Amino acid sequence: MKRILLAEDNDSLREVIADYLGEKDFEVVQAEDGIIAWEIFQQEKFDLVLLDVMMPGMDGFELCKKIKETENVPILFLTAKVQEEDQLTGYRLGADDYIVKPFSLPVLCAKCQVVLERNQSIGDWKEINNIRLNEAQRRVFVGEMEITLQPMDFELLHYFMNNQGRILTREQILVKLWGYDYEGSDRAVDTHVKKLRKALGNEGKLIKTVIKKGYVFEK
Repeated sequence: MKRILLAEDNDSLREVIADYLGEKDFEVVQAEDGIIAWEIFQQEKFDLVLLDVMMPGMDGFELCKKIKETENVPILFLTAKVQEEDQLTGYRLGADDYIVKPFSLPVLCAKCQVVLERNQSIGDWKEINNIRLNEAQRRVFVGEMEITLQPMDFELLHYFMNNQGRILTREQILVKLWGYDYEGSDRAVDTHVKKLRKALGNEGKLIKTVIKKGYVFEK
């Protein structure tokens, strides 16, 4: 059973979400604000974290940053804020996805399942098709052959594998890999994608170009 930490200051919404996900075979641990959620997170293990952005004490952005500094657990934001700047801030801090309030519970459950599948790993290894990646050891195998990637290309592959099936814009990739203050051309992304495809050989075809949008990594 997958364990979810749910941080939401709206008591009614929190209870409804917890009850629904509980019926879908998730174990949900509730926290009414960011400070309590952080205390719980430090004591227990979770497969997924659901964070409201606007919470008293410690908001979702700050909590996301603290969590990602300690463990690479997937994070899904629950938010009424839809501004692009807020979304980019969340992605820069390591969030895996957003769901905007009001939302349907079946859609939330589906998002949880997708995010968990994206981050499914075998031990410390993440494996998709013939590609295996170990973040801690900074190692990548294509089939039985280990390949050497430059640091930025390794991070790019890791980002793609963590977001399998999801279209990533050049701007999202820039923010994630180069930082929010990067002022260079977004064509840097194309250059590194080209290098990564070449390094992956036949598996490079998993990185598909989405015209006028960016890239998607999918089986």
